[in-house]
Amino acid sequence: MKNNGEMEAVKIPIEGKLDLHGFRPADIGDLVEVYLCECRLSGVLHGRLIHGKGIGTLRETVHATLRRLSFVKGFRLGDESSGSWGATLFELQPKDRQEETD
Repeated sequence: MKNNGEMEAVKIPIEGKLDLHGFRPADIGDLVEVYLCECRLSGVLHGRLIHGKGIGTLRETVHATLRRLSFVKGFRLGDESSGSWGATLFELQPKDRQEETD
């Protein structure tokens, strides 16, 4: 925490896997959107968002965010080897040249 009471930014590696445990639920929507934008800029077009199994609140927040983003090509719950219903797999559309100049 900074001296003025603000939280310091957490640097997250852009590798296509984001574990949402430990983040405040109120921050999840914005965090997922920013992370996916950074993935796309880095050429990471497939990955996994780990939200946990719980009662499904985080999963629904993640899925609502993914549905809202026009560059998300698709998403689904993980299979047995990728976290089952405690994780969501995503696929992003590549960034095209027109977007790069905007």
